[in-house]
Amino acid sequence: MSILAMIPARMGSQRLKQKNLRELNGVPLVARAIRKCRAAGVFDEVWLNSEHPAFAEIARQEGAGFHQRPEALGSNSATSEQFVYEFLTKHPCEYVFQVHSIAPLLTARQVAEFVEFTRREQFDAVLSYIPEQIECALEGQPVNFSFAEKTNSQDLQPVQRITWSITGWRAAAYLKAYEAQACATYAGRVGFFPVDRISGHVIKTEEDLRLAEALLPLVQDFQAADERRCA
Repeated sequence: MSILAMIPARMGSQRLKQKNLRELNGVPLVARAIRKCRAAGVFDEVWLNSEHPAFAEIARQEGAGFHQRPEALGSNSATSEQFVYEFLTKHPCEYVFQVHSIAPLLTARQVAEFVEFTRREQFDAVLSYIPEQIECALEGQPVNFSFAEKTNSQDLQPVQRITWSITGWRAAAYLKAYEAQACATYAGRVGFFPVDRISGHVIKTEEDLRLAEALLPLVQDFQAADERRCA
């Protein structure tokens, strides 16, 4: 069965208007996501998933399929579980990988590594995360340190901050959990895949977009250096 990339692109957004259509260095975020998925070379199909037909032309121009979800699944109240499930009912596959357009600094190589990790380890769900090796607390209580002693930060157990830059699911496990009215996002055997802070940067505000613009040249320099090493 096939391995699909699914790029969610809702037209409405609260903090940054029409964020999926915003441009980074002259390229719309959704177009960047499609190009990245195609460059990764690991997907049988790449799909743009939106309730709004305005995204259909971008998908066509970039060589991706366009899945128009029901309009109700594009509202602020719709959940990712709902639109991922709806997509899977229309596109049978072995795995689906949700690649967010609002994480434009995640590279094609990292996408390919994420997919390979998911398949090799046979996870049902894999979450991308940023390792935070610093003292963290929840509601005033230590998570990875103790009030009883001061620990050097390099000796702390890193906290796994989920970034959602990319997420993968085995379709059968997701569908089974959703139809049983269980949480499909974390169904079955769950794995975790680390990404760096730059790759895990997610655009939700104007400030986030400006930061991505500042970081993009650095990412491009890293990619060029990596390509030279592999040549």
